[in-house]
Amino acid sequence: MLSERTLAAEISAVATLAAGPEERARALLEPVRRLMAFDAAAVTLFDPVGRRQVTLAREGYPEKMRQYMRGVEFAVDLETVGLRRNALPVRVEDVPVPPETVPVWRDYLLPAGFGDGFGVGLFTSDGRFLGSLIANSESAPLSDENRMVLHRLVPLIAHAVDPLRTVSALAEVVADAVAGRVLTRAGETLELAGLPGHRLLTPDSPTTRAALAVLAEGQVSGSFLCPDGDRVVRVTALACPPQPPGHLRAVLLISPPPGTGLTRRELQVLGLLIEGYTNAGIAEALYVTVRTAVTHIEHVMAKLGVTSRTVAATRALRAGLYIPASVFLPIRKAGAVPQAGVHGNAGHERPQG
Repeated sequence: MLSERTLAAEISAVATLAAGPEERARALLEPVRRLMAFDAAAVTLFDPVGRRQVTLAREGYPEKMRQYMRGVEFAVDLETVGLRRNALPVRVEDVPVPPETVPVWRDYLLPAGFGDGFGVGLFTSDGRFLGSLIANSESAPLSDENRMVLHRLVPLIAHAVDPLRTVSALAEVVADAVAGRVLTRAGETLELAGLPGHRLLTPDSPTTRAALAVLAEGQVSGSFLCPDGDRVVRVTALACPPQPPGHLRAVLLISPPPGTGLTRRELQVLGLLIEGYTNAGIAEALYVTVRTAVTHIEHVMAKLGVTSRTVAATRALRAGLYIPASVFLPIRKAGAVPQAGVHGNAGHERPQG
């Protein structure tokens, strides 16, 4: 009798491999083979942006079938047969519609000689749908007993290929993080294992938009400071690695701020300097006189130990010691349009009156 415990141990071992999701997915096919002697099988992850299944591992299918699996129609077929509903494997005999009405079965699997098979949705232990595992054979079915064994093993299989695992490891770069979220390319946010969410990290918040701006132009990481009630916190943005299915965009983390010696207003001034605001623009943005704006700039340069506003802005940008203008000025004021600065092609070397 096949030992479910042994299979679970093998799948758990695959999940710990120091390898990418494709290598882990290929390794998962071996324990699955002992549940059903398949002639072809595949592990896929669902891309919610492109609405298609991205293949991690695949063997035995003819090229025509491989081409079909890359399109949105294949994802529709899997949803039609019920793989998005739960983690119970669906065999040909379990399909809720006549199998001959499902294009992947009628036009691709049957003509290729596959007379049996199953598909199962990959759901994590917390209920997230990741993708699918499919297997086909000429005649070997998945037994009732092994169907239920596979059903119980699905969370382990899903864990082995879960893209959030890599992202969670990435978040450990910020050891003192107290909150975090994962931002998808569709503009949604997902929970980050081990960390609570935060009110600053909602999908459309100024903080989230500022974090994405930090990652513009190919940057892989960056940080800045942000007001949170009567205190200031550090926000760190980390670009997600380009791994399948490619829908994860960035990790956003909240952590305690470093000791800067700079006031909140001076951090705002640095944010405006980074954006290239002139003295007059800074004064208008902060509702102060030009003389007061110049005084703030002088204090900032003195505290940073520099003699140039451009050097002050560059140092603040690199160290993340500023509050982005977009955080406290969601709508840029007329007359406060930046002229040039750290993000531009030229900067001002000294305060302008």
